[in-house]
Amino acid sequence: MHLARFNAEPAMFVAPGRVNLIGEHTDYAEGFVMPVAINFATLAAISPRTDGKVVIYSENFGEEKTFDAAALPAKPAKNWSDYPIGVVVILTGEGHKFPGFSMSLWGDVPLGSGLSSSAALEVVTALAVLSLIGASYPGPVLARLCQRVENEFVGANCGIMDQFISANGKENHALLLDCRDLSFRLAPIPANVALVIANTMVKHSVLGGDYPTRRRESEAACAVIASHRPGVPFLRDATLEDLDKWGDEMEPKSLMRARHVISEDLRTVAASEALLRGDMKELGRLMAEAHASYSGDFEGSCVEADTMVALAQDLPGLIGARLTGGGFGGCTINLVEQSQAAAFAKALGERYAAKTGIMPEIHICHASNGAHKLD
Repeated sequence: MHLARFNAEPAMFVAPGRVNLIGEHTDYAEGFVMPVAINFATLAAISPRTDGKVVIYSENFGEEKTFDAAALPAKPAKNWSDYPIGVVVILTGEGHKFPGFSMSLWGDVPLGSGLSSSAALEVVTALAVLSLIGASYPGPVLARLCQRVENEFVGANCGIMDQFISANGKENHALLLDCRDLSFRLAPIPANVALVIANTMVKHSVLGGDYPTRRRESEAACAVIASHRPGVPFLRDATLEDLDKWGDEMEPKSLMRARHVISEDLRTVAASEALLRGDMKELGRLMAEAHASYSGDFEGSCVEADTMVALAQDLPGLIGARLTGGGFGGCTINLVEQSQAAAFAKALGERYAAKTGIMPEIHICHASNGAHKLD
């Protein structure tokens, strides 16, 4: 594809999408998350140019965009090219000087599904363009730079999780990330456990109104606690006892959001410990509790996602099920016994289609490695 379009032999890079096992809307409260890199990914092919142009082609959109390497855009164009060119803008701001280049992009991370197609695109672009100048960053630093692309260029107020797992994932492992100091530990996923990702086909966008509203409500609750306990800059530092003491000073919605975030942090750490000791029953229980909190206290779910989770409950092989990602649609994550995964996926799809009239996309996945160069 790249060779035919640009008449140059490219270097190739890959970065995975992700699914979050547990820990939703805790990342911007400097809390804990436990994502897995999955075998859906974005590929980048890159080769240098001599004309000072940056030419980016997206196979998925069938579209080519051209920029001047010496005069990069100062603001987003509100289309897919904002993510790759935003990476170049942020890295240029770090003092790197890039020559012209041609880049081809292709991905199979479903867009708008909550599996983090944008983070995979940012991370793979960063690896590719840095390779042109012989530069590299440790995974955690690369993730932070790519998060800045979302926050400072694209204009999405996202946390660090998506970029972090795309850059630092490990095959057959989940990653418990402390979003405060970016320390992490890996927890093995047993070989007999499959990740069944069920796309409700209801799209969500973190640029929309719901996500910023939930974030404001969470932060307002934290401000109330901090007025009594100055050492609470984030809900990560708050306790459920704080809510018992001062919850009546909060707006009712803020209290609910805070209860979700604080309890979700506790569940996420407990889930990583359950995984480390191979206690899948406890992990499943924590996932069920997490979904109830996400749907009830955070009001981050939707009818279709709640339906998908409910329909999975009595299917053979289920370990745990919940809505994953930014919410308001997207995908559910189902941990399923490997031997039952194919039958589970088929039955869940049929049930969901019968109940909602929507044909879902259901994928059986496994935990994959983070971003790297392809030989």
